[in-house]
Amino acid sequence: MRFRIFTEPQQGASYDDILAVAQATEKLGFDAFFRSDHYLSMGGDGYPGPTDAWTTLAGLARETERIRLGTLVSSVTYRPPGILAIQVAQVDQMSGGRVELGLGTGWFAEEHAAYGIPFPAKRFGMLEEQLEIVTGLWETPLGDRYSFAGEHYELVDSPALPKPVQDRIPVIVGGGGATRTPAMAARFATEFNLPFPEFADVPAKFAGVRAACEAIGRNPDELVYSAAFVAAGGATEADVVRRAAAIGREPAELREHGLAGTTAEIVDRIGALEADGVECVYLQMLDLSDLDHLDYFAREVVPQLA
Repeated sequence: MRFRIFTEPQQGASYDDILAVAQATEKLGFDAFFRSDHYLSMGGDGYPGPTDAWTTLAGLARETERIRLGTLVSSVTYRPPGILAIQVAQVDQMSGGRVELGLGTGWFAEEHAAYGIPFPAKRFGMLEEQLEIVTGLWETPLGDRYSFAGEHYELVDSPALPKPVQDRIPVIVGGGGATRTPAMAARFATEFNLPFPEFADVPAKFAGVRAACEAIGRNPDELVYSAAFVAAGGATEADVVRRAAAIGREPAELREHGLAGTTAEIVDRIGALEADGVECVYLQMLDLSDLDHLDYFAREVVPQLA
């Protein structure tokens, strides 16, 4: 089981706040630091304001050494695929080959309105084309050209530069859809992620992706199967209550839907997820000022499961 830290900086964080969490992530032995890609808070004033995901990751690429870095997930509405491919490849170079790209359709209409970003009603076709273009640009041999003509995007005679350091940048596709999402994951992804699923739904969702892989002749074991959950743990019940209050949630609700509770509860829950096929857990840390929370998971939970 791999453990990754997942943050939501749009709720209110400066680059220095994010850097502190990323460096703690590295120091404490977690596998990766991931962040959301949003421009508007979903509650509160979001002070001091949004930070751009790929600008942030570029900085972190130069200020960390080991952890992997990525988005969960970038929206296809924010960046044309050619520009996204350049940005991600450049951050991969800056990190020495530690970048991963999570890509999705986007969903938060209000942030698009707030920053003047077009928000088409139908975006699955955009996602499918972006996945094809981004991976196609990276995989085009040096000296060759890449062209693409689709419903949403057209690229003509692109030099397909720059190239990432990694032979294949991991691409994460996720969601709870029954048909189109599993098909896209089977075709393009190296990892399939379930964001905040109901625990009982996990086996069936993974089975759907495996079936989609088999339908196109791909070995389903080539994919990593992961899930993201909000985290609120502690050595004592008082710690759990305090951390739940800090993020405006109730302990009972967090226990039902997240990785919450005292150590034995969390270890049992993650053990059950592992039995259901989860290979990698993203711990959503919503209070970025609570670095002791990361230390608690690294010291008390991970050693029992890693």
